[in-house]
Amino acid sequence: MLTDRYELTMYSSFVEDGSVDDHSVFEAFARRLPPGRRYGLLAGLGRLIPLIADFGFDEDEIGYLLQVGAITPKAADRLADFRFSGDLTAYPEGEIYVPGSPVLTAEGPLGECLLLETLVLSVLNHDTAVASAAARMVTAAGDRPIIEMGSRRTHEMSAIAATRAAYLAGFGSTSNLAGGHLYDIPTVGTVAHAFILSHESERAAFASQVAALGVGTTLLVDTYDIEQGIRTAVEVAGSGLGAIRIDSGDLDIESRRARALLDELGATGTRIVVTSDLDEYVITALGAAPIDGFGVGTRVVTGSGHPTAGMVYKLVAVADRPGADAPLRPVAKKASGKGSAGGRKTAYRRGDGSEGFTLDGTVPPDARPLQVPVIRGGEIVHNPALDEIRGYARAVVEALPASARDVADGTPFTTATEED
Repeated sequence: MLTDRYELTMYSSFVEDGSVDDHSVFEAFARRLPPGRRYGLLAGLGRLIPLIADFGFDEDEIGYLLQVGAITPKAADRLADFRFSGDLTAYPEGEIYVPGSPVLTAEGPLGECLLLETLVLSVLNHDTAVASAAARMVTAAGDRPIIEMGSRRTHEMSAIAATRAAYLAGFGSTSNLAGGHLYDIPTVGTVAHAFILSHESERAAFASQVAALGVGTTLLVDTYDIEQGIRTAVEVAGSGLGAIRIDSGDLDIESRRARALLDELGATGTRIVVTSDLDEYVITALGAAPIDGFGVGTRVVTGSGHPTAGMVYKLVAVADRPGADAPLRPVAKKASGKGSAGGRKTAYRRGDGSEGFTLDGTVPPDARPLQVPVIRGGEIVHNPALDEIRGYARAVVEALPASARDVADGTPFTTATEED
């Protein structure tokens, strides 16, 4: 039921006119990147694959669809046994994509592939938006770790998906316990300002936290006065204090003052973590500041201003009869601003980062193919672990041309184009 009504009305029409089993090819792609972005990072495939494998309708759901007139009785009979039986190929999760990249291809019976549209786009658009923003933040941070802490800025289930997407893009940990538990992602967290304010003094709050969590904890020092907070923190925890967190003020200035004061007090190993409305641009501006880690919330879980990747899912080829051997005819939308390229595409990337595709299934000898089999005959054949995806994403981003990794606004470093 994670689909739009018009998917079912179309499906019913296909059942009635007899074309529901005709062979077809659908592709997911982005016509353009969000303004200023030079590349996108694909995420969500690991969540999408099991959802597609389990996609179906139970008796109550079919009854509801009949009641509201979304399907015909003949379509209801077919949906009772619905399971996706086709093939899915896709860019590996963590792969770079650019405008026109066919990041996912569904091939099989027309009605089956059609019904996947909303599910495919809802997962890929959300997770890819988060991962694409997160990857830029990771680049900006360099070797300094970033905590994902945006759960309170999005829907509770979106928060879990965002945790996964940010981690595969290179974030080091999350504050979200559900995401950490489900995906085995490191979780972190200490206290909020409410904890400090609930005690009769800042000293009492720090003493309580250290007694419970040890001197390796992170003390929040900006509730009242940052300088005094640091002095009190070191007095309570000693020079072995793990870290301080600053959540307000000019983070460049305050982190420099904090570093100088910590060193003066002998807490030379105490780390400085900053939070407060960070994004890739702020992190870049803090590049020279003595900051050891960042916590990012709102901007990462909302795609840093672009909460959707803008992907679409389009029919690109269809046959006039069932069967994988049926001759396909390319189809494409031609409307101004929303055009697409027809035909089943085989995507590749050359060593210089340029991306292209062919329509005859070949790949140039100086290029590598980009899609991998994901589902074959309805069965999952690709299911890498999250840490494997994370490592792949890191390698792919690092292999980009330096100009493509630039966090400053620019144009896409390349576009997927058809081989001449």
